[in-house]
Amino acid sequence: MPTAKMLGALTDESLYDHKDLKLRVMNTLYETMYILRPDLGDEAVDQAISRYQDMLNESGAGMLETQHRGKRRLAYEINRYREGIYIQMNYEAPGNAIAPMERAMRLSEDVIRYLTIRFEEPSAESDSDQELEATASAAPLGS
Repeated sequence: MPTAKMLGALTDESLYDHKDLKLRVMNTLYETMYILRPDLGDEAVDQAISRYQDMLNESGAGMLETQHRGKRRLAYEINRYREGIYIQMNYEAPGNAIAPMERAMRLSEDVIRYLTIRFEEPSAESDSDQELEATASAAPLGS
């Protein structure tokens, strides 16, 4: 049973000095690809790109890299469009930054489709496993 002395030690201010404690939010690497309507002008496309970049920056994202992939033919018709303007964003952000951006994309009439994935860099162990499998399968058969 804990004694008063033990409880006093647990609540000692020196153990819980909050002055030096910094709240760190875990950031994860994400990749978002979205398709804009093909009939948008250059200014409207730049405005849409900056809108989503600003949303991410306000929510604490870092390492923001945006690639304008240009107008491409869609694999299938989406909302009567056969082409779309592809934009790719790679960034590091907290998990709670994704939902507001995706909600804004869903409500925007300029965005045809969007997809956000958590980007995972391959580990060293999985690389060595793949190399072993590749060398094993490259062995000549019937020798």
